[in-house]
Formats: sequence, C-alpha cells, structure tokens
Amino acid sequence: MAVIRHHVGPRLSEIAIHNGTVYLAGQIAEDTAQDITGQTREVLGHIDRLLAEVNSDKSHLLSVQIYLSDMVHFAGMNEVWDSWVVAGATPPRATVEAKLANPECLVEIVVVAAQRS
Repeated sequence: MAVIRHHVGPRLSEIAIHNGTVYLAGQIAEDTAQDITGQTREVLGHIDRLLAEVNSDKSHLLSVQIYLSDMVHFAGMNEVWDSWVVAGATPPRATVEAKLANPECLVEIVVVAAQRS
C-alpha cells in the first residue's frame, strides 16, 4: 500500500494516510493570543477540517495525544474537549505537560483516525 500525503511542506506533511489510517501532524493554534479554551477550539477546528479533507471525522478517532504547556490548562482544555468529542466514540487519549516549540502555544494535539468506509 502506498502512503498518501497532503499539505506537504519542507519539514512535515499535515496528513499521511496508509491503509485507511489517517495520521495528522500536531495541530496548534495560529492565534496564540487566545487563552486555553480559544486555542483548544481553534486546534479542534483544524482537526475537523483536515479529517474532512480525507473522508474521516472525529467519530473515527483511534488515538489522541494532547500536549499542554502547563497542566494548569488541563481543566480549560477538557471543557472544550468534552463539548467537542463524540459521546460513545471517545478515543484512547494521553495528556501530558510538555515544553512546546512555540512558547506562546498552550496546546498541541496529535490524532490518528480511520477513514470512513
């Protein structure tokens, strides 16, 4: 099976697909002036858009990794996450505190999803 890539740049691709599995690059907010709820909403919007481009959606999430710049943001991120995620289709998830590449970013989210049949 071939690997299909979308939004290929010199450093990374935003999407890679192999055998019906969709891998997204870590998604961050462009508007880093927002608080954790705003940045999380923006990031989840990027994820929705990218998954839609490749015949998938949040109900097909297989795994999610969430990186927070500080665990003080955990409750605010979860408030947005809980209203976004599909009830009954919540994916396996890890949330960790990490020093992010851009210190203005409060959250980065990486997802793996299945394509719709």
